[in-house]
Amino acid sequence: MRKLINVFFVAAGLVFTVNMASAQQKLGHINSEDVFANLPEAKTAQTTLENLGKTKQADIDAMIKEYQTKLAAAQAKEKTLSEANKDQVGKELQAAGQELQDLEKRITDARTKASQDIGTKQGELFQPIQTKVAAAISSVAKEKGLAYVFDIANGQGGNNLVFWDGGEDITASVKTKLGISATAAKPAAPKK
Repeated sequence: MRKLINVFFVAAGLVFTVNMASAQQKLGHINSEDVFANLPEAKTAQTTLENLGKTKQADIDAMIKEYQTKLAAAQAKEKTLSEANKDQVGKELQAAGQELQDLEKRITDARTKASQDIGTKQGELFQPIQTKVAAAISSVAKEKGLAYVFDIANGQGGNNLVFWDGGEDITASVKTKLGISATAAKPAAPKK
């Protein structure tokens, strides 16, 4: 019984200590979308990605147009099929069908390759930017003595913060550290 009482007091002491330690932690939040939207390097990277995407899409559109032209030609050739030219036209239609299948595979492969190329380029362009922003966030958080910084950007997908009351918004400080204008609209606080 005495051991049980001792365990209870130790557990209560630990809970009390954890609560006290938690009460002393400083919290902050940042809107990373706002930071990235105003970072010149991110804008340049986004433009580069968009241009690459347009180039890849133009190549794919050209192949699709070629496919449609050849399909229309094969359909027109099929209409000329008769008993007299059955063998000749049949061979031509078979060759056209094989050519259309090959072209279809090329289009599919081009789409896959374009997606991979864009993903690779995105990684190349944005990884250094993300590292730079993360370093700025870390630096500002250390300067301000923050134990935790939450990202309140809606589009990041990882935003699990549904309520905040207080804490320090370090978005402007991070933007200043990155050399971009700190005048940004603060996000609306979630309803309490």
